[in-house]
Amino acid sequence: MVNIKTLLITLNAKYIHSSLALRYLQAYCSEGCGEIGIKEYTINNKLLNILSDVYKEKPDVIGVACYIWNIEMTMSLIRLIKKVLPRTVVIVGGPEVSYDPAVIMQEQPDIDYLIQGEGEVVLKALLRVLAGYGTVDSIDGLAFRTDGGQVMINGISQTVACLDEVPFPYTESSMKELKDKIIYYESTRGCPFNCQYCLSSATAGVRFRSLELVYEELTFFIKHNVRQVKFVDRTFNAAKRHYLPIMHFLSRQECETNFHFEIAVDLLDEEDIYFLKDVKAGRFQFEIGIQSTNGPTLQAISRVNHWDKITRNVAGLRAIDNIHLHLDLIAGLPEESYWQFGQSFNQVYQLKPHMVQLGFLKMLKGAGIRKNAQKYDYIYTDYAPYEVLANNSISYEELSRLKILEGLVDQFYNSGRFQYVLPFLIEQYGGDAFAFFHFLTVYWENRQYNMVDHSVKACYKHLIDFYNEQKPVTQPELLKELLKFNALMVEGGSVKPEFLPWDDSWEQEKTEFWRSTETVMKYIPDYQFTTWRELKKHYYIEVFSFNVAKYFFQPQAMQQELTPILISYKTKTSYQIIDRQDFCLEKRSK
Repeated sequence: MVNIKTLLITLNAKYIHSSLALRYLQAYCSEGCGEIGIKEYTINNKLLNILSDVYKEKPDVIGVACYIWNIEMTMSLIRLIKKVLPRTVVIVGGPEVSYDPAVIMQEQPDIDYLIQGEGEVVLKALLRVLAGYGTVDSIDGLAFRTDGGQVMINGISQTVACLDEVPFPYTESSMKELKDKIIYYESTRGCPFNCQYCLSSATAGVRFRSLELVYEELTFFIKHNVRQVKFVDRTFNAAKRHYLPIMHFLSRQECETNFHFEIAVDLLDEEDIYFLKDVKAGRFQFEIGIQSTNGPTLQAISRVNHWDKITRNVAGLRAIDNIHLHLDLIAGLPEESYWQFGQSFNQVYQLKPHMVQLGFLKMLKGAGIRKNAQKYDYIYTDYAPYEVLANNSISYEELSRLKILEGLVDQFYNSGRFQYVLPFLIEQYGGDAFAFFHFLTVYWENRQYNMVDHSVKACYKHLIDFYNEQKPVTQPELLKELLKFNALMVEGGSVKPEFLPWDDSWEQEKTEFWRSTETVMKYIPDYQFTTWRELKKHYYIEVFSFNVAKYFFQPQAMQQELTPILISYKTKTSYQIIDRQDFCLEKRSK
């Protein structure tokens, strides 16, 4: 047997990402396959720097994980590796090469072997062959070249039948390396659904890791005080016998770790919602794929959304408000026009998730929708990530506009930085959130604001200018008062745009208020005066020309009314309306 040295590498999209796949391969092949190391880079690293680092390892075999975000750069890297390490065997795997192995092998002569599907079993068998045991033509799921250079493909993509056979991929040493990165974990493989835009539909059924192993492995993360564990299970709650015991287990732990799950929210039942209401805030985070609410679209992509259950369960989770909710939409799906997408957006927005995530359809290799691209006149990039540019329901111009709209949703909604003013602005469009973001997008695009970054203060000014140009029906002064309140509540007083109506004429009343301990204790029961500096650090009083606090409960009853509001930053930011007599408003008016 030949003792070989293997190096597994990939190019992650960001520094904070880590490769679970490489760690699985390393763990599975750790016995009987020689020395196996891992190197992770990002697509932001320079190719020649990566090449130099790989060269120093002098590996006999290099395994490269290929994805849509790194495929072009990866192929360039492989060509360079073969120039400086011509005797090194190059193996590729991953979703970006699994579905057209013959084409990849013919176009890239520097690739020696290509693994289709899940790589653990196939890679282990191949490494043993390279070490002197057996022949490659006995390995299913492997593409290789004959001595004459002909490309041969053995069998079809492979899967691991029993997930318990795949060793836990994390070690004490790897946790030190991953200190500042996202930790990924997998308790299932496969998906019960058949959505045509997704690669999970290419593999039938769901395979589960045993609960005993899952508990043991999650305890390892908790012991290491991991900030977040992101489950990569395509539908975590596919089977109640699996997901509910795991959630119960995690809910009982004494830790600060957050666990992120992708779930089908309509699969949750009353028992689940009842249990979740007592889970510690911040313990769980749910990513919920809605994708579309348009009937013909859902039918075209072989997806069923039980909207009544979705709305009921999301409303239940929002009422509990201890779980961060991300709701996903995909633009560019078949049978959905720009304004029909807007209807999907509005229905999701009305559920008030913490984040509305807008994605754009990608024609992934192996996905059913790519095979039917001609049916919907799809135009998409012919290079990864194969993003859709247009179809027979939505134009390139409209999709481009949605790209800008996505950024504005992130900036003004998902960031949470304008939560006290957005309801007012959307109300000017009859409560149509998509209409508001559409017209804001047009405004943004016309001024090419999408081409530059904007400070928080600039965003406040842009909202005022946009509002004034649109000339909605209600008072522009109310908008400024709401923006002022928003700045104090969200920015902690650190952002005070000079174009907002800050009223500094009440300094005497503020001083008298703070000097009356008896009065202040009505609002701050444990109040004790220390220093003016400490006071200003923890509290702020502003007099508004509208009772802006009332707007959030009775928006139709808003009238101009001098209203002093006390804002506290001592623990969680909060506000109270100060009684007119306690602030001597009547005295001033006389």
